[in-house]
Amino acid sequence: MLTPQDELLCHQLPTTFDHVSQSDLRWTERIVMYGFDRTGDISIMTGMARYPNRNVMDAYAMVTRHGREARVVRMSTEIDATEGALSSWTVGPYTYEVTDPLHGVRSVVAPNDHGISLHLELTGTFPAYEQAPAFHRSRGRVREDARRFYQNGRLTGWIELDGERIDIDPDKWWFGRDHSWGVRHGGGGGSLSEGDHRQPSEVPDGVLYYMGIFEFEDELVHFAQRETSTGERWQFEGEVLHPLASGKESLPIIDVEHDLKFREGRRVIDAGSTFTVHRADRAVDSIEVTPLCDFWPGLAGYDEFNGYASGMWRGPAFIDSFSADLTDPTVLGQVSMLSETLCEVRMGDKTGHGLVEMVFMGAYPRYGYTGW
Repeated sequence: MLTPQDELLCHQLPTTFDHVSQSDLRWTERIVMYGFDRTGDISIMTGMARYPNRNVMDAYAMVTRHGREARVVRMSTEIDATEGALSSWTVGPYTYEVTDPLHGVRSVVAPNDHGISLHLELTGTFPAYEQAPAFHRSRGRVREDARRFYQNGRLTGWIELDGERIDIDPDKWWFGRDHSWGVRHGGGGGSLSEGDHRQPSEVPDGVLYYMGIFEFEDELVHFAQRETSTGERWQFEGEVLHPLASGKESLPIIDVEHDLKFREGRRVIDAGSTFTVHRADRAVDSIEVTPLCDFWPGLAGYDEFNGYASGMWRGPAFIDSFSADLTDPTVLGQVSMLSETLCEVRMGDKTGHGLVEMVFMGAYPRYGYTGW
């Protein structure tokens, strides 16, 4: 079936854009925008996902205030591949638009009955950069085959909650985005049921995954690493990027060491944590992290919460909303597999801001954890 995207000169298969090259139900294309007021008083996460083999496209917006309350609106629809513009996608009141490829994007939640609306425009100040390919098998089956790119930039726009308008001062906000596609594993569609009578997944002794995106005035430091319970690394990527206006080339990161602190009773990064970054030019830097606030993607659909998760079919016009008390352990217990911590960071005499993303489960003797 022809779609508007078939007008583009970017086909890579001898078929149309209404489907992908495989029938794996986990195949997902997802965009995310995220960031915060550097005081830590308010943060935003918004985005959408498309599941061509589930006939689902969904979206969300989550605003977290003072680290204590999250306001969430979630939307879902069936895919209509025959309609839509070439560079924008809509789910209910949500619209995502590419305004300048690899440089500018816009997310809008139009006024609605759920009391959350926003208009966010991100202009890249650092280049978009590609994640190292993630390809892993388990028992002969592809567990993950995904690609992604990230970008940090300058945010303008506003948020409105129950009639209260919050204008965004771009000089006081840290903001970024990512765009991923492929077969995913875990939260956000990769954990949804694919049917009965399947062999249970392998359960490792433990896993530590962390990612840092740390922005300073003259450079952006990005790294991500996955480790076993004994600290053996099984995926790594890292890069130092410079502002687009500088014209400077990026520099690979060849290794990252960590000395992490965790909050009492929770495997969430705490103050005093450090990352030691080894650059390809043999320079070594120590980055110290001071958390300012957290947000929890599980509330927005990365985990099942209140009977809904991203990728679930909910018909042509689903929308709901809720408030979540982030001081309630029973709430966080449902969504705490993936944590996102927005933070201030220090590297030598430089101060910046950034994000630490983490999944930390099971045994990890180095930090005193002996099991699940």
